[in-house]
Amino acid sequence: MLKTFIGPRLRRLRLDHEQTQAQMAKALGISTSYVNLLEKNERSVSVPVLLKLFEVYGVDWREIAEDDDTAVLADLRAALQDNFFEANRPDLTQLRAAQIHAPDLVTSFLKLHRAYLAVTDQLATVAAGSGDASQVLTTSPEAAVHNFFRRHHNYFEALEQAAEAFWGGRRIEPDDIYAALKSRLMDRLGLRVRLVTVQDMPDSLREYDEDQREVLLSEALDHPNRVFQLVHVAGLIEHRALLDTLLAQSGIDNAQGLARCRVELLNYFAAAVLMPYGPFLSEALACKYDFDHLAIRFGVSFEQACHRATTLQRSGAQGVPFFFLRVDKAGNVTKRFNATDFHLAEYGGACPRLEVHTSLRTPGRIVPQFVEMPDASQFFVFSRTVDRPSVTRHKQDVRLAVAMGCATDHLDQIGYGEDLRASHAHPTPIGINCRICPRANCDQRAHNAVVLSEPVNEKRRGRTRYAS
Repeated sequence: MLKTFIGPRLRRLRLDHEQTQAQMAKALGISTSYVNLLEKNERSVSVPVLLKLFEVYGVDWREIAEDDDTAVLADLRAALQDNFFEANRPDLTQLRAAQIHAPDLVTSFLKLHRAYLAVTDQLATVAAGSGDASQVLTTSPEAAVHNFFRRHHNYFEALEQAAEAFWGGRRIEPDDIYAALKSRLMDRLGLRVRLVTVQDMPDSLREYDEDQREVLLSEALDHPNRVFQLVHVAGLIEHRALLDTLLAQSGIDNAQGLARCRVELLNYFAAAVLMPYGPFLSEALACKYDFDHLAIRFGVSFEQACHRATTLQRSGAQGVPFFFLRVDKAGNVTKRFNATDFHLAEYGGACPRLEVHTSLRTPGRIVPQFVEMPDASQFFVFSRTVDRPSVTRHKQDVRLAVAMGCATDHLDQIGYGEDLRASHAHPTPIGINCRICPRANCDQRAHNAVVLSEPVNEKRRGRTRYAS
């Protein structure tokens, strides 16, 4: 008989029977160390042990000794030849170790890769009609930027240092900052700031006219946003080299994505200038993240204060890790930042059970909520509306809603959660969005999830038309 290795199958058999290695060894009449060596594939199994497995566990020795490891290894090596893995393709030793120590993970990986190939093929077929499959298969600029920020834990030390040096050590009060910015732009960069009527600039809120050496601001902008835009322009001009360095590290390789990323990095810089890291963190902790208070204290908008809170991830001086989500009235996700393990929807709407949608019916009020994801992780989320600039009577009600969330471990630091904590509220079960949520019987389901493959039973009506 050829040497037969049964490590992963033996381990699965033991775990299915909820036994330790010592308990299995006793049942089979062998030593615990021998069971350990068998599971690690460091010893081949003997015929007497195979027969004992049949006697004790009722397992056909021909089934457990069937050697498909070679086929699985071949499938694994073939999958990893995909160009997607070129940068960090594991070697043969690592693949064999994965087979031995994590066979279920290998199986799941192969299943996922097959699904990825199938979806890619379907997308290419759909795109064939337009003659450009690359546009369908390429990550969106927004997703690429989000992934880049996520890899940095939504924190950029180089931008923080540039922001701290912006005023040269001076402290500018919020009341004086607009005038100080106008003077700084003129004195250092030769730029004049000019307020422009909506009629003269109907389609934009801010323009930097490099030829005329002017920054044009729409009168539709409120004071905090005028200030924010001026810092944004200053960063664009003064820190071009720093931005280029960060963009080179982003891994983004298309012009649209790079331009989008530059804008978001400048937004980060502007927020860091207006809400300096140390003072903002201290005030946030003292007021238990009361964002209305923080907005007033630093002369910024509610949304800007929320966004800044997601970036407080400096090593040794961390704030509460938040995620930030902004949605429109149709439920589309229009902005997202994340310093947590919460999974934010990339496309389409957020989960309809999130109260961020409900907050649009209660403008200006904080709506708190406990939520639970399908993996049982729990988060505290609070939502509120924010208003965009309204330029004419024909373009009113441009209201959006923002949601801030953190793991429930941080609830004691969040003032908005005090009433909920006292009432012992039960978490609301949610998902990322309907297309990938595994909650089959959710009465808010809008689409049949791609992860649910059970056919509908025509003899039974479930809670939704997608479940039976």
